[in-house]
Amino acid sequence: MIRRQRHGRWAATLALALSIAPPAALADGAAHLSVFASDDADDTSMLETGLTLDYRFEDVERYRGIKLERLDIRPLGGERWRDHRAYYRFADYNDHWLWNGQVGTDGDTVVGNANFVRGGRVRQEYFVERDVLETPRGVEGLHHTFLGASFDLPLGEGERQQLTTLVGVQDFTGSNVRAHLRASYIATVVPEWGLSAQLRTRAFHNSTPGEYDYYSPRWFAEAVPVLQVRRFHKRWMYSAALGWGWQRNSGADVREARLVEAAITSPRTGRDWYFRATASYSNTPTGAGQSYGYRQLMLELVRPF
Repeated sequence: MIRRQRHGRWAATLALALSIAPPAALADGAAHLSVFASDDADDTSMLETGLTLDYRFEDVERYRGIKLERLDIRPLGGERWRDHRAYYRFADYNDHWLWNGQVGTDGDTVVGNANFVRGGRVRQEYFVERDVLETPRGVEGLHHTFLGASFDLPLGEGERQQLTTLVGVQDFTGSNVRAHLRASYIATVVPEWGLSAQLRTRAFHNSTPGEYDYYSPRWFAEAVPVLQVRRFHKRWMYSAALGWGWQRNSGADVREARLVEAAITSPRTGRDWYFRATASYSNTPTGAGQSYGYRQLMLELVRPF
């Protein structure tokens, strides 16, 4: 097994986060356990486990804390390699903005993400994220940085129709820069059932295709009609979605695009347990994938104390 363990920087980030945390505030804190697992048809698998201690926790949208994380990555059925991370986590809001993120290191470079959301009739979100590439050469220190913005635009009266757009730029180690464009049209069909019909589209363009071992054709485009059901029971949210459409990339013919999603989320109460789980399958290419079958599961459990 290849191990990427830069304990010096990892420990330094942890020490900095601990120095920020006032011990007296731990009585209003929370403990988190998170698990993210994925695999694909090319036998690439990833298991991400995280343990978080928030020294300040009011609810799931206002907290401060530290997170320790371990990634186990096995690209293309080859040799497994491991990353250890330490993050400083934060989330807060005011009358107009909500923001959250985590900033830390994997022992080689800065990793993490941040999101800034402004509510209102037109919802705005601005984000940045930086992480390692989940490919065989990712162990060499290949990273990507993704910067973008998304907007939710209500259409017509009654807000039963909505257009969601995303534009972004993704910079990879090396010279490749990927431009992203996504758009989803959402129409509520039967409000009392929580049933909506959607058309999800996405496209990207690479400036330097095939530079390393991640999936990077000159261009890729996808359009997937989706039916989604979202229901509430005793303030718990349950949702499921099913989609079937088309995708194509440069140098290839049109092929089917498939999507299955399911999620369950507990109420967002301030000082009670919080639970969230999502599972999905799609054949949108990711990482070094060429066989186009991607499954993922995410679990999150929060316990305030």
